Amino acid sequence: MGAMTDSTGPASFGRVAEDGTVFVREGDDERMVGQIPDVSADEALQFYVRRFEALELEVSLLEQRVRSGALSPEEARKSINTARTSVAGANAVGDLAALAARLDNLAPLLSEQSAARKAERAKQHEETRQAKEGMVAEAEKLAEGNDWRGGVNRFRALLDQWKALPRIDRATDDALWRRFSSARTTYTRRRKAQFAEQSAQRDTAKRVKEAIIEEARPLVESTEWGPTSGAFRDLMARWKAAGPAPRDVDDKLWSEFRGLQDQFFNARSAAQSEQDAEFRGNLEAKEKLLAEAEATVVPVTDLEKSRAAYRQFLEQYNQLGKVPRDAIRGLDNRVRALEQAVKKAEDDEWKRTDPEARQRAQETVNMLSTEIQRLTEKVAKAEARGDQQAVKKAQDSIATYQTWLDQAQATLADFTR
Repeated sequence: MGAMTDSTGPASFGRVAEDGTVFVREGDDERMVGQIPDVSADEALQFYVRRFEALELEVSLLEQRVRSGALSPEEARKSINTARTSVAGANAVGDLAALAARLDNLAPLLSEQSAARKAERAKQHEETRQAKEGMVAEAEKLAEGNDWRGGVNRFRALLDQWKALPRIDRATDDALWRRFSSARTTYTRRRKAQFAEQSAQRDTAKRVKEAIIEEARPLVESTEWGPTSGAFRDLMARWKAAGPAPRDVDDKLWSEFRGLQDQFFNARSAAQSEQDAEFRGNLEAKEKLLAEAEATVVPVTDLEKSRAAYRQFLEQYNQLGKVPRDAIRGLDNRVRALEQAVKKAEDDEWKRTDPEARQRAQETVNMLSTEIQRLTEKVAKAEARGDQQAVKKAQDSIATYQTWLDQAQATLADFTR
């Protein structure tokens, strides 16, 4: 029998016979792995040791890839089975049983990775389901709304997001997709119907506005400023109520109608400007009268004198003609201020001389005086029996009633001036 190495490495598992046959030890048995004649025993043995080292490197790399998660559990199992087949019965010299054991030791790790991968898939499945349900809910809300511009872009974005998401279980995924697709179809149909209706409305608006323009043409030459201005206002109200015409004609129609309006109102403004020049003399006279009245009517210290001055002013003021339009409001406000000053003085005088009000004021004074007298007697009785708490309570009430009495007496005094 040939020589056997005494190495403690892979070569210790091999033996070379005298005829160059190489054997590998597996437990208590040995197995022939090959024969290399005409070389030394050491060279023959090292040839098969290198084969073992290649297998060992392959197993080490596989262990690293499995532990790092570079392979999925399914891919790792396939690679381990392939490696196990390569190790079992390999024509190599080394501790083949240890290599097989290292492959077997990866099984628990694969189980953990499989469980983690399953949990991750379940989590991703749930997140995807929730995301798609949220997209379906938004799509159904859009389908019920009337956002005809933004809705289209939003549906397009939702569809892109949907395609980017992974599929979940087929039944759930198909059901959610049917709802999403149905909502998109409903929105598209409603949008098309809306646009068709809007197109019909714009065509109707076009005909209405063309008719309004024809009605406006003969009004341009009118010099009946009031009635014609009202007619133009009515036409404008009808124009707004008609809604928009098709875009390519709406601006053109408006420009034509606005031009007719401007022509009339410019003519009216010119005529009124001439008229306003005639009214400036009236304005100066009215302003002079107002200044005199404001100096004599207010403040109202003598009601009869102020009332007479106001009546005389008003008679003279009303005899004057019209004033420019932009001055009317200011004049009216000043006249109204005079009127209100006189009226307020009349109201104050009536209240002051009203016998019923004076009687009520006197009754209030009497009532409060009586109550103060009653409380004063109560204080005296409480002091006599030494009840200081009752004394203080009654005195506090007297102070309150005295405040009320002072106010009531002041009111009564107003009636006796």
